[in-house]
Amino acid sequence: MKVLFIGDIVGSVGRNALKQLLPKLKTKYTPNFIIVNGENAAAGRGITAAIAKEFFDLGVHGITMGNHTWDQKDIFDFIDTEDRIVRPANFPKGTPGKGFTVIKGKDADLAIVNLQGRTFLPPLDCPFEKADEIIRELGKKNKYIFVDFHAEATSEKLAMGWYLDGRVSAVVGTHTHVQTHDERILPQGTAYITDVGMVGPRDGILGMERQAVIQKFRTQLPVRFIVDEGKWHFHAVLIDMDTAGKGRKIQTIRLMEEDVLFD
Repeated sequence: MKVLFIGDIVGSVGRNALKQLLPKLKTKYTPNFIIVNGENAAAGRGITAAIAKEFFDLGVHGITMGNHTWDQKDIFDFIDTEDRIVRPANFPKGTPGKGFTVIKGKDADLAIVNLQGRTFLPPLDCPFEKADEIIRELGKKNKYIFVDFHAEATSEKLAMGWYLDGRVSAVVGTHTHVQTHDERILPQGTAYITDVGMVGPRDGILGMERQAVIQKFRTQLPVRFIVDEGKWHFHAVLIDMDTAGKGRKIQTIRLMEEDVLFD
């Protein structure tokens, strides 16, 4: 099985990049499943029903979220009924939506789990305990389990990777928007990367207009962050899994708008 996971899509620039590239990526890599992180898709904060439909119409099979899950208020109208979207599973009990789902495939199914870290982010329930609980349930029927760990601290992401090694097919980090180059297959067969990166404005700061971010750092005064414009960059990973559900290979994808994409 091959899974193409595309990092945090930021604003209209990121959505346009996905629309332009996804048909080419499907042809080149022939993934069985395509997953995107969509928590920044609507003007950098949250996702709407229209944007989710746009992603699914492009061929996306599942959408993961993060700390901006609730920023677009219409999400409450569809998150309980859209089985292809998962929000962090360690939100408190009773929170709308679901933290994991199983996407049906032609030859095999893929379980998708979303978790959120607690270091430098709101203090949710323990993601490690929640991972244990979910894996106990999913492991009864699912060989292929994919985890998007949406977290700030690299140490917390690494800890989750090692904690789940051998128990899930892949642990990929999102949220910090900068692709790391520590992709590897851990000793017990879990594919891992600390952060997949983002899809969106290349010359902003993490996708935001850079002067506002610089002003915030220089003055510590309140500023309004808006999604930058201009050329995009695109980050993703392709994960190849064997018939036992173990990772065989993880490959980073990094593309710039001006690149000659494919022969």
